[in-house]
Amino acid sequence: MTETVSLPLWLVIIGGALAVWTLLDHLLLPSVRWYFRRRVNMVINQINNRLDVRLPAFELTKRRVIIDRLIYDAEVLEAAKKYCQEQGVPNEVAREKVKRYANEIVPSFNAYVYFRLGNWLSRSLLRVLYRVRVGSIDEEGFAKVDPQSSVVFVMNHRSNLDYILLACLAINRVAMSFAVGEWARVWPLQQLIRILGGYFVRRGSGDTLYRSVLARYVQMATEGGVVQAIFPEGRLSKDGRLGDPKIGLLDYMLRSFDSKKGRDLVFIPVGVNYDRVLEDRSSLLSLDHDTPKKSRLGVIRKTLFFIVHNLWLMLRGGWYRYGYVVVNFGTPISMRLYGKRYNVDFRNPDKKARIENVQLLAQDLMQAVGRTIPVAPVSLVASVFVENPDKTFSKQEIKARVQSLISVLEEHGALVYIPRSDHDYTIEVGLRMLTLRHLVIEESNLFRAAPGEIKVLHYYANAIAHHVSSDK
Repeated sequence: MTETVSLPLWLVIIGGALAVWTLLDHLLLPSVRWYFRRRVNMVINQINNRLDVRLPAFELTKRRVIIDRLIYDAEVLEAAKKYCQEQGVPNEVAREKVKRYANEIVPSFNAYVYFRLGNWLSRSLLRVLYRVRVGSIDEEGFAKVDPQSSVVFVMNHRSNLDYILLACLAINRVAMSFAVGEWARVWPLQQLIRILGGYFVRRGSGDTLYRSVLARYVQMATEGGVVQAIFPEGRLSKDGRLGDPKIGLLDYMLRSFDSKKGRDLVFIPVGVNYDRVLEDRSSLLSLDHDTPKKSRLGVIRKTLFFIVHNLWLMLRGGWYRYGYVVVNFGTPISMRLYGKRYNVDFRNPDKKARIENVQLLAQDLMQAVGRTIPVAPVSLVASVFVENPDKTFSKQEIKARVQSLISVLEEHGALVYIPRSDHDYTIEVGLRMLTLRHLVIEESNLFRAAPGEIKVLHYYANAIAHHVSSDK
């Protein structure tokens, strides 16, 4: 019993590591997990006391549980069976595809990260770039929304910052989940979006099995009361105009909606307008099919140059924020009331009839979004130069034309945002933004559109063109 035993060093290291791991796993880690779980629960309780719509149980359910529910959902299993018959593949192949799709789609929402880190980061970023303003909000309409409803924000899509902007402005009312395109499936953005409750969508996918899995997840989230935000246009506006709606996600949400029982489904139209959209030139370039697409490396290089250039301007004191970004929240639209008013049941087994009803609703929603889109300073001033691209204006002429345009817009019910309630200041802000970007040239106190920049001016004027389109 007292003899010395010789052991190889590698065996001692492995044994010591196993002993330490056992100690951690059985004694230390449980207490640490308990501590962090208590902290998270405290945050969730604080948040629920503050929010207008409490965090639903579905959103707080572990990701693995939701994935399993999705994989073994009756409709998904039926879709997998049909896929096997159509493709002539074994059940195991279809099940593996379903698992992969479920893991790809289901987010891993973390309330602590969303409301603590996410809130701080988003506010900090937006304050650096813009003067963020809420132009109008239908408080009376919001107050009538049943807290148990499934709420969906419906928003026009101007910039990739729309996700951050809407989440930041609504963070004291709700926590929301976004449908995000495949462009964001890069490290570390993919992981961050999942933690913040976003889920990824393969837009235009022809894979029926994938669409079945996505449809069931969207339905489960909607039935579970998860607050969501969608962009019916399905992509960024390429020319600045409000686009036509896509009905995919809307159809998924409404397909199992019962207006007579369960949660109400409420759509809230949201309109946004920027004095400067970071992606304006790249969006316009995408319309030119003769221009070769840049490689990922080229995009990264240009982005880094943009960041470094702006940091240099900040250090030199020559940097200005990108003007105003204005958001309006319109009147909530209850699907329960909508169904009664138009005698519509979106569960109609006749696919053609259901799709027609969804398309009509999508058009109504887009019109509601269009009415809420604010008129921002740059859009006002850009419209003057677009109407007369070859003309040179004095500042007084610009002011007179903008005042006339404001009157026309207000007659059409447009929500014109006037910073500081000062029309002259509004025009100064818009004109300064355009001259700083060299979209408008100033010479001897006279202003004209810069040669070669008329497309960019059109981009900003198009953002409000729908307000007076009946005159065109």
